[in-house]
Amino acid sequence: MRVPVSPIYVSLFKALGASPTSINLGETYSALQTRIADGQENPLIVVDTTKFWEVQKFVSLTDHIWDGSWILCNGDIWQSLPPDLQEIVTRNFDKLGLDERADIAKLNASLADTMAKRGLAVNKVDPAPFRDKLRQAGFYADWKKQYGDAAFGTLEQYVGKLS
Repeated sequence: MRVPVSPIYVSLFKALGASPTSINLGETYSALQTRIADGQENPLIVVDTTKFWEVQKFVSLTDHIWDGSWILCNGDIWQSLPPDLQEIVTRNFDKLGLDERADIAKLNASLADTMAKRGLAVNKVDPAPFRDKLRQAGFYADWKKQYGDAAFGTLEQYVGKLS
């Protein structure tokens, strides 16, 4: 299984019982084409834009991972802003973040249809067994230690209990 060059992705797929190999995205098409990798891990937008649908037969929608964009600001500069400006920025980033999630969900639904029309077998998978397997393998507990209780608690606030 091709995964990004990232320890968390490697550990995730090892916990699921796969044999992950880190391959840069630019090399993934040829890795699939030459069977160096039997599968790859990417969202549908990447499958579409990189034309992986030309070199794979299946796509399984497992919801096994979510990653987001982080908006960061220097803490001292943030604290120097007036509270009303902080509130305006926070409110709008929160709103636009939710809008982005809705747009991505809509895009993924349309891309699943597009992939099916291109001949890929699109499998919608129940994510619960994946989470159970990751929990049993200690994946969540290991990464909770890495990120700490506060960060992991924030994640669980939005996705439910993991560890």
